[in-house]
Amino acid sequence: MASLRNLLFVLLLTLGGCASDPPVQIAASTWQRVDNDIAAAAQTARSQASEHALAAMDRWMDLVYRQTDDEFIPWFSSYWTQQWLSIKVSWYKLSAGGEKDPTVSRLALYLQEQYQDRVLQPVAEDTDPEQILHSTTAFYVRQLDQRLPAIARRHGVPDEQFEQRLKAIKAIDQAPGASLYQVLHAKPLAELPAYKALLLHIRSEPRGVGNWSDDPGMSLVAQRTSARLVDDLTTSGAASLVSAAVGSTAGMGISLGVALFTAISRANERPETEAQLRTNLNAAFDEEWLQLMRRTDRGVLAGIHHLSGQIEGSLSVPLRYQPAH
Repeated sequence: MASLRNLLFVLLLTLGGCASDPPVQIAASTWQRVDNDIAAAAQTARSQASEHALAAMDRWMDLVYRQTDDEFIPWFSSYWTQQWLSIKVSWYKLSAGGEKDPTVSRLALYLQEQYQDRVLQPVAEDTDPEQILHSTTAFYVRQLDQRLPAIARRHGVPDEQFEQRLKAIKAIDQAPGASLYQVLHAKPLAELPAYKALLLHIRSEPRGVGNWSDDPGMSLVAQRTSARLVDDLTTSGAASLVSAAVGSTAGMGISLGVALFTAISRANERPETEAQLRTNLNAAFDEEWLQLMRRTDRGVLAGIHHLSGQIEGSLSVPLRYQPAH
């Protein structure tokens, strides 16, 4: 019994000692070095995520170019498409009372819709700027998550205190907001409410990743192409009036001659037409591609720029660690 009492006494002393152990005191200078290392890790992660986005956007560009060459340009320049577009122009002009500007605008919108359906949507089944935005932001978070544990070990900061520091660092400002700790531990990131709010904000920016195809450059290409088609139809319409004036038999011959001449002319002009359309489309696309890479508020790097800006901004405020009691 005496031995049992002694054992219990020693056990109580041990437990009491553990309960009264004070938290490890980390010097302010150590916390400053920790914050500097977190900021450096965030910058490195941002740089690597930017390279990831660039590679993904280069691949997307190649797919769009290929789809444009394989599907849209051959469709647009074919004889039967040109005839169908002429019919649409006739209908548009009739609806617009013969006015040119509304007819051009309606045909331009139709061409943009066709480009969306024949090029952008098929490519989007593989990748598009919005998907690249998601993958780039997730890549940034993974890179940061891999680097942070080593910082705590390097400076001898206990896990509990390091987690408290991460919880004090703001990572997403969009309501309801999220700390760096929450972002790192969100599995998956896409389910975090603050991250959803951030994506919604980015997507709503004019000419952002969700609606970049409304770019003025793309619209201008469609407007110019539409105007040329309308002018071609006007010339054909004048020939039809002449054929009607000279009588049915001669008129039929004139109409057939005009149709044959138009078909031959378009066939001869097709390589030049395709080359010009390709040049115009690629120039407009290249400009928008650059905007999606450069703009930090609405492009594919918007997510990582928001997170890194919030994180590095929070780290500029010195930590006053208060251990939990």
